[in-house]
Amino acid sequence: MKVLVPVKRVVDYNVRVRARSDGSGVDLANLKMSMNPFDEIAMEAAVRLKEAGQVSEVVAVSIGTDACQDVLRTALAFGADRAVLVQTPEAALEPVVISRILKAIVDEEAPRLVLMGKQAIDDDCNQTAQMLAARLGWGQGTFACRLALADGEARVSREVDGGTRTVALPLPAVVSTDLRLNEPRYLKLPNIMKAKKKPLDIKPLESLGVNTSTGIRCLGVSEPPARKPGVRVESVEDLLHRLKHDAQVI
Repeated sequence: MKVLVPVKRVVDYNVRVRARSDGSGVDLANLKMSMNPFDEIAMEAAVRLKEAGQVSEVVAVSIGTDACQDVLRTALAFGADRAVLVQTPEAALEPVVISRILKAIVDEEAPRLVLMGKQAIDDDCNQTAQMLAARLGWGQGTFACRLALADGEARVSREVDGGTRTVALPLPAVVSTDLRLNEPRYLKLPNIMKAKKKPLDIKPLESLGVNTSTGIRCLGVSEPPARKPGVRVESVEDLLHRLKHDAQVI
């Protein structure tokens, strides 16, 4: 069984991002980039399924500029068998466009399972997995904290407001991963070196014939307004006094 794992190149989660002075977007100059953490969890899950003998091939796919090759090499170091880069002139595409592109890749690769992070930490949209499942007409298991394959179906425990909910999805299916599914492995140097020799195919976006139009337009990007620092109070009475007279919330 083949598993497809989309991975996204984002600003590293340890880096503090800033908006450009003209408000046109986020300033990415000289920032450390890495694989989206939720996608790392999805890749770890796919590799574990392969190590357990339940999956025969793991294919990583990324969409963006040539710079995305670094996250694909990381995916290959995790244990993916090969990688596909859909080459685009711009790095930032809306989830609706990404879902169209992934649908075209799924049609070519014919995987039985698509494993992907529930959201990217740069836009926090949490939309691509749901849109992809709708376009494919496949079942979906979102926010997965446990995953098991058996008897031609995927059993997914999903995180919901009241705890967890387990669903059984006939394959093929789309599953998006949450934080509690696993802890991604530490990449060892031998695996990183082996990843350099694994195949990485580059497909121009134009070759897929995908419609990239979208009705969404970014009007501007700005940093959140600065907040006043907190103050330490000496007693409950002082706290109540400040809430009533200074903050005027009670």
